[in-house]
Amino acid sequence: MDLIKQLATELTLRPEQVERTIKLFDEGNTLPFIARYRKEITGGLDEEQLRTLEERLRYLRNLEARKEEVLRLIGEQGKLTPELEEAIKQATILQEVEDYYQPFRPKRRTRATVAKEKGLEPLALMIWQQEQTNGDPLLLAEAYVNPELGVEDANQALAGAMDIIAEQISEQAEWRRMIREYLWEHARITSELKTDDPAGAVYRQYHNFTEPVKKIPPHRVLAINRGEKTGFLKVGLDVELQPLLERLFALVQSNPQSIFTDYLKAATEDSLTRLLLPSLEREIRASLTATAEEQAIKVFGLNLRQLLLQPPVRGKIVMGIDPGFRTGCKVAVVDAIGRVQETATIYPHPPQKDWEQALKVLSALIHKHQVDLIAVGNGTAGRETEELVTQVLANLDRLVYYAVVSEAGASVYSASKLAREELPELDVAMRGAVSIARRLQDPLAELVKIEPKALGVGQYQHDVNQNNLAQTLKGVVESCVNFVGVDLNTASASLLENVAGIGPALARAIVEYRQENGPFRRREELLKVKRFGQHAYTQAAGFLRLPGGDYSLENTGIHPESYHVAEALLASLGYASADLNDPDKLEELRQKLKKIDPQTTAAELQTGLPTFQDIVEALCRPGRDPREEMPGPVFRRDVKSMADLRPEMVLDGIVRNVVDFGAFVDIGVEQDGLVHISELAEKFVRDPLAVVSVGQRVKVRVLSIDTERQRIALSMKGLG
Repeated sequence: MDLIKQLATELTLRPEQVERTIKLFDEGNTLPFIARYRKEITGGLDEEQLRTLEERLRYLRNLEARKEEVLRLIGEQGKLTPELEEAIKQATILQEVEDYYQPFRPKRRTRATVAKEKGLEPLALMIWQQEQTNGDPLLLAEAYVNPELGVEDANQALAGAMDIIAEQISEQAEWRRMIREYLWEHARITSELKTDDPAGAVYRQYHNFTEPVKKIPPHRVLAINRGEKTGFLKVGLDVELQPLLERLFALVQSNPQSIFTDYLKAATEDSLTRLLLPSLEREIRASLTATAEEQAIKVFGLNLRQLLLQPPVRGKIVMGIDPGFRTGCKVAVVDAIGRVQETATIYPHPPQKDWEQALKVLSALIHKHQVDLIAVGNGTAGRETEELVTQVLANLDRLVYYAVVSEAGASVYSASKLAREELPELDVAMRGAVSIARRLQDPLAELVKIEPKALGVGQYQHDVNQNNLAQTLKGVVESCVNFVGVDLNTASASLLENVAGIGPALARAIVEYRQENGPFRRREELLKVKRFGQHAYTQAAGFLRLPGGDYSLENTGIHPESYHVAEALLASLGYASADLNDPDKLEELRQKLKKIDPQTTAAELQTGLPTFQDIVEALCRPGRDPREEMPGPVFRRDVKSMADLRPEMVLDGIVRNVVDFGAFVDIGVEQDGLVHISELAEKFVRDPLAVVSVGQRVKVRVLSIDTERQRIALSMKGLG
């Protein structure tokens, strides 16, 4: 197989693009580095295209390796024919290779192997060839009766021969493919509740449930799988057997005049019901699950990206509150760069109900530290704590706002080794309040400390392949970190380890070097860090920022390998790199950069056009944080409850999670509302992610409120 040609065809790319990009991967370059700094080589492939190419390359290389292994294994058995070899070499998916290998795969002891041990293979061959048109099958089978081997009579001999034939039918690659395709087209998934246990009520909609295999959406596949795994659902595949049996027998039968026709038909039915259908049902359900998991992981990844890229709230003193009832609300005040200033525990809610004292403590902390914003966790007692905060804010002599912050994963972080190292003087519960405050200040810097699947923006994340999930989410985190860039002198090891080319060990080494030697002044000082080599420096340098460093280009995304180009461009316009720190000169420079001809200037500076354009953008906006262009958190001074809601109310909200069947929106009450996929837009919506994203501000209309089940139905139709 020509991998380059196939990948180029599949991905609609030029072969030379594919070849050069594969070489970059094989040389050990990271995906973010290739996407950002090797555009001329890849032809401008973006991260998504590169990731798809990398995944397909891995699959096709595994496919080729498996073909070689299968050819070797069949060859060692002395059964590899030229036709079979060619068929295996031409296979385009792993399933085809496995189908061809099926007859030669080492087997456990089966009914067919037992029959062969009894000497019935010649009889099976006679029946299979269908050449006998006269005589009595029982008389012909008499020759194979052998009581010593356990064949007592002709009927037993014929039964054993049919076991051999049934297995032989099940191992025909082309026939398996035909049945597989038929099942995909005509079979239905079915499920029914196995118990009256109230715990299984959540699966009630899947009692006496049926849906075509080809139409069932991914989220229903995962829901049914979970119901089956927990023992509440009995799940199966249902298909009309007769048409399928007729199709299969038409392939088996070569001579309708054969005296063994009835036996062949019985063997075909046995093969279909006992061997083929159970095997292919497992295969199809595994395929449905793989597709559903892939979709769930994709949705999780897209949601996670939006969550991580929420804009930071810079330069604000923040009070974080981790709500609670019996154990009280943990309160932490952090300064503008996230350092803990003071902590307290208040008990405004049952059983203590010390509301007035809680008001006094919060007011005193706000005045003492000049708190600008309050971040309230959205967990247990969150709504009651909001009421407390609004009462505090109403009595202040200056404007202070609050925001509801998702506390998903805060407890995971609080109990982690990292939290113990960062906040050793605080107990586990208080660390959660600090995390909530810091999440408002810089979501990315704080959330990278937490295992992504604990962040509450996925669906069925505990039911999918955990290795695939972890790999995808790791890629999303790395993509976000490198997209934003990292301050080399303030970033935690958790943030640094996601920079291209660094990883956990080098991240810790950087922090240790910083602690021992003070802040970095130049990027190239990284080469003094223990075990930080030239390759890691090449991959990482462009994603690291030095806002207060000695060289202004190092507060941009310009890679050190292109400093000479940037300097030459600046000089040609009458500026130096130091002028980037002067607001007036920077504005003059921006105006001049707008007037140059990129194509001509790039050629004069002997650099590629994509790299030149990136340099120009970086010079125009040194220190740029791309997150600042996205909608920020919703700040409030009031609070609502479900009791305040009425149908047809139009409210502002913020999207908290997007799933296959719609989006959950925070509208400022204790329960997020669901905008079903059918209510997202006037037009038909196939994919909710095409309409909304996590963190997006939206207008919604209340359709219905179910206080008993704590459900709010919302619509975005007609609200622009």
